[in-house]
Amino acid sequence: MKIKSLLAPTLTAIGLSMALAMPATASAQTCKVTDPTGTPLNARATPNGKVVGQVKNGTTVYVSEYDYDDKGRPWALVFNAKTDRYIGWVFREFISCY
Repeated sequence: MKIKSLLAPTLTAIGLSMALAMPATASAQTCKVTDPTGTPLNARATPNGKVVGQVKNGTTVYVSEYDYDDKGRPWALVFNAKTDRYIGWVFREFISCY
């Protein structure tokens, strides 16, 4: 019984770390950056938050999550489809998903 009580938290921790380590592609939607201004799209730390980078028009991205800012505007958390690296939150209307 003692082994079982020690094993359960360990297995839970392993499962959580595996889930966090999984690539964004596991359950992500594929999209392309289509900013109508033609300039690089700002990527943010949070929906409508601090700018943390930019992504060029035409870049293929994976969307792992959608959310709304405090004004009700839609945002998408994206990862680079080629490198699977985190990009940040982008304005949802400036990506086209397929």
